[in-house]
Amino acid sequence: MTLLDVQNLFNTDDKCREVLVKLRWPAGVECPRCHGKKISWIKANKQFDCSECEYHFSVLAGTVFNDSHLPLTTWFTAVLLIVEAKKGMSALQLKRTIWGTNKGSYKTAWYLCHRIRAAMNEVDRPMLDGTVEMDETYVGGKSRGYGSSWRGERHAKQVVIGIRQRGGDVRFFHAEDARKGTLAKYIKENISTDVDVIITDELPAYKSAVGDLRHETVNHNAKEYARYENGACISTNTVESAFSLLKRGIIGSWHKISAKHLPAYLQEMEFRFNRRNRSDLFIDTLRHMITAPTLTFDNLTAKPSAEQVSEAVPF
Repeated sequence: MTLLDVQNLFNTDDKCREVLVKLRWPAGVECPRCHGKKISWIKANKQFDCSECEYHFSVLAGTVFNDSHLPLTTWFTAVLLIVEAKKGMSALQLKRTIWGTNKGSYKTAWYLCHRIRAAMNEVDRPMLDGTVEMDETYVGGKSRGYGSSWRGERHAKQVVIGIRQRGGDVRFFHAEDARKGTLAKYIKENISTDVDVIITDELPAYKSAVGDLRHETVNHNAKEYARYENGACISTNTVESAFSLLKRGIIGSWHKISAKHLPAYLQEMEFRFNRRNRSDLFIDTLRHMITAPTLTFDNLTAKPSAEQVSEAVPF
């Protein structure tokens, strides 16, 4: 799907609503309150009427589109721009692209981006198997006075754990730390016990976290980045390539993100990366948006919890 395709196929509100109805109710429209099937269309209000409970509802009700004053044509354009931006797109760039320099507001664009991002959520996440690579990285400002091999608390930095099935999906997690208990939790929740091998770097915490599963390491401190054993490549290069794309997004597109919203940006990057070769990326994103719960501005801007760090983490 290209930008011209979106502008030609979905150039009116009615055409946008038509595709959203099909995505939300593929088996036919049903009442969100009583799940009744006797539905009529109120053309003047662009709403459905349930004959069983007399409830009036729109295809947008209870979704991320809820209470939006933006035209659906603008929503569709924004979705296409975001999902096709390999390294992400900032709210400011989205504002300039859609409304120009002197129109629209940054606040509107920022909220629009976050609502699209909130729908990029994987509901069904099968356990990863085969050859799985796992690594940790740190995002945020530079910590002065620490050597490259230092593994302790990194001030002003946020920990991101990456797990990638070789030839398959990647998963990113905003973690509290990179200690063995935290790593073991992510391994248990995401990696199958039938995994062929888990490959990590030489961080000592991995040895205890992996447990009885087959575990191979690469010694980056000794400048070892890949080796071959019985025709198999032992490396963490593929998960590191995903990390590289993430950091290019932060450096080149988003520039500065808060620790509070970091999980949302990780979710967006993961969603787009895992669908990078799919021809239905745009439609699949709309499908997630029409079934995702409402994200209000108050909830989005609520004060961070005690566990969250409110400081921005620029590179």
